Amino acid sequence: MTGEGARRVAGTADHRWRVLRRLAGRHAGFFTTRQVLRTGCESQVRAALGDGSVTRAGVGMMRLGQWRVGPLDEYAMWAAWFDGAAAVSYQSAAELHGIGRLQPRFLHLSVSAGRPPVTTRLVLTRRKLAGADVESAGPFLVTTPVRTVLDLAETEISQSALDEVVADAVAIHRCDTDEIWWGGQLLAPRAATRVRRALSRV
Repeated sequence: MTGEGARRVAGTADHRWRVLRRLAGRHAGFFTTRQVLRTGCESQVRAALGDGSVTRAGVGMMRLGQWRVGPLDEYAMWAAWFDGAAAVSYQSAAELHGIGRLQPRFLHLSVSAGRPPVTTRLVLTRRKLAGADVESAGPFLVTTPVRTVLDLAETEISQSALDEVVADAVAIHRCDTDEIWWGGQLLAPRAATRVRRALSRV
């Protein structure tokens, strides 16, 4: 059920409704109008919006009403928008992992497919991440602490900010120095040097 061109779901109305609810369940109850059209659940969703069992969460986004509001809902919502083909990354991943104090103003996502939404809230990086580079956070994916450190080494954050990210990651046992060092060897020279500097200060 991923991809813009997925076929419309066959079966009874009850079956199609179950499929949509199962899709929504992967992302804390969030689902898109595209998924509604793919599953053929337009009439059920209209009725559910009328009785309050489905609510609007934004342009092209809805949510099953029984899900409680939570602190990570925004991450889950955008994971639903991209049909799961996205991972929280860079500064936003560091914040989720509790490493560094970057306080991102935007939500950073790495996406491998899907149409970007019209919003100034997201910073998108188009790339396909290996399975070893992401981990599940329940209703969404996030880059692993090691991948997050390496990604940040390639950005324009200051060396002192990177030092803090690396020090925190090691101190709270989110990753060890060997993992970071070996990963750093695969980066471009400038980023690799930044990783070595950060490790020298741990």
